[in-house]
Amino acid sequence: MGAFDTIDIAASGADVSQTWLDAIAHNLANVNTVRATDEEPFRALLVHAEENLDVRGGVGEGVRAVEILRSDGDPMWVFDPEHPLADEEGYVIRPVIDVAGQMSDLIVAQRSYQMNLQVIRTGEEAYQAALRIGRP
Repeated sequence: MGAFDTIDIAASGADVSQTWLDAIAHNLANVNTVRATDEEPFRALLVHAEENLDVRGGVGEGVRAVEILRSDGDPMWVFDPEHPLADEEGYVIRPVIDVAGQMSDLIVAQRSYQMNLQVIRTGEEAYQAALRIGRP
């Protein structure tokens, strides 16, 4: 491990947390997006992350977002005959989003982001203190 690996690893965690926060924000912004019954509903974005390993020795080098997935499940059909997208029977479909789950994920993602930033700050302070050792 190099001298700045702590900061690099925490920065990778902050990057993944930011991607996760962006996905959650996109999902919550589309919580009221309805579609016609013959269209695919909006499906929540899910961030798939994995550890980033050094292939030489299997040493961890942080994390990375591998892909963005769409949630599965059946959409909810809502009777709203006045809606312009309603079918002949008066139905539209709601997005496939678990709002309570998204709010819980939002808290976890925010805390993950904050903790990674704190590790970066602490690492920078430690390296600055090390540079001052032995100076009059």
